[in-house]
Amino acid sequence: MTDTKVSRRSLLGGAGLALAGSSMISGRAQAASLPEAPTMSEATMQPPLYPKSGPDYQPVVTLNGWSLPWRMNGDWKEFHLVAEAVVRELAPGMKAHLWGYNGQSPGPTIEGVEGDKVRIFVTNRLPEHTVVHWHGQLLPNGMDGVGGLTQPRIPPGKTFVYEFILRKSGTFMYHPHSDEMVQMAMGMMGFFVVHPRDPAERRVDRDFVFLLNAFDIEAGSYVPKIMTMLDFNLWCFNSRVFPGIDPIVARQGDKVRIRFGNLTMTNHPIHMHGYDFKVTGTDGGWVDEKAAWPEVSVGVEVGQMRAFEFVADVPGDWAIHCHKSHHTMNAMGHNVRTYIGVNMKHTAAGIRRIAPGYMPMGGSGMGEMGEMEMPLPENTLPMMTGYGQFGPIEMGGMFTVVKVRPGLAAGDYKDPGWYKHPEGTVAYEWTGPKLAEAPRAKSPDSGVKATEFRAVDPRKRAVRNVRNGGGHGNH
Repeated sequence: MTDTKVSRRSLLGGAGLALAGSSMISGRAQAASLPEAPTMSEATMQPPLYPKSGPDYQPVVTLNGWSLPWRMNGDWKEFHLVAEAVVRELAPGMKAHLWGYNGQSPGPTIEGVEGDKVRIFVTNRLPEHTVVHWHGQLLPNGMDGVGGLTQPRIPPGKTFVYEFILRKSGTFMYHPHSDEMVQMAMGMMGFFVVHPRDPAERRVDRDFVFLLNAFDIEAGSYVPKIMTMLDFNLWCFNSRVFPGIDPIVARQGDKVRIRFGNLTMTNHPIHMHGYDFKVTGTDGGWVDEKAAWPEVSVGVEVGQMRAFEFVADVPGDWAIHCHKSHHTMNAMGHNVRTYIGVNMKHTAAGIRRIAPGYMPMGGSGMGEMGEMEMPLPENTLPMMTGYGQFGPIEMGGMFTVVKVRPGLAAGDYKDPGWYKHPEGTVAYEWTGPKLAEAPRAKSPDSGVKATEFRAVDPRKRAVRNVRNGGGHGNH
């Protein structure tokens, strides 16, 4: 008799998870042989899926995500992905209409063990055909998932089956290679983690995963602009932006691994504060332990994966983010003029006559936007948002916090709140005797009076008399 027991584990107690019976997936009579297809409605990190049979391993936890349950059918580990339209909350106050898998974008993380025989059912509920490519896996050519090249495309309403052996452990992804520009831009992607067969190999105490992805969604709209190449306005960890991204919670003394993959249109230098870590995994596999190299930032190119490890020995709230400054902003317009150093007093008075309540901003920088709660268009986010215990954090996008605390339970991933700094360990304002003016070396511009600029109506600008068509007048 074939064993078709579904491996639900502790995840099924998580909020928002539902199991769709096979009769709900397809009207065909043979659908009774399909494994169930769980779906998730919550946008917060779900508990890890601990193994209850087979080789032991430390399961991963997916930021703002979950791992896909499976069933054993003989010696095959069976999963069921459903490609479908989804609604994803990017952060409180903004939702996006995307395409994804099993109710979310990105889809659920698939976990297996080196040597596993996996059978993955893919049901297509999209309005067009699709396929799934298992990015980085070593498998038979006909299972590689390139529509038209290695397999027929999966039509709407149909289910295809992929079967292969997990030949090596490491960090992988899955995504379409069918109408890729549209389907990737709409959010179709997911993580695939293969654990070593030996439970002691590469063992860590906490293992976190997330994908880097990006969208261009105009204020007031819900669907990404699929033709955008570089000017994205929402840079995400797992289709979430700060302050909607889960913190990475670690117990002091734990060995922690962070894995991420890049499915955006540009590279990202991921920087973590407070630690130097060792890069231990690339898209090609594990780095030999003697060859792992120390960094505080690690770059990941398009289509690549990276893993790094550190011992969480210093408690605190440590930032982790992309170090491209525009990638830590939300809903940023790219045609906004720069007014730094410009006196907008006269211009603002004129604008208020036609737009009462107008407030000029940007003359002394943009930091004030972090604490101003101005009215916004429907379904968008402020450029800077999120508060810490000391005020606005003035970040968005690809930014979250590594929260290291003593005394946490081994499986405790709950947000522990803000770090309580020991007395005397926070930067503070000097209130002692007045300090002498710091001497400065003279530069070529020393003594030049600073100019205060102001906005001028171009219709009233004086026109210089250019004689004889000099300069570039004839161009």
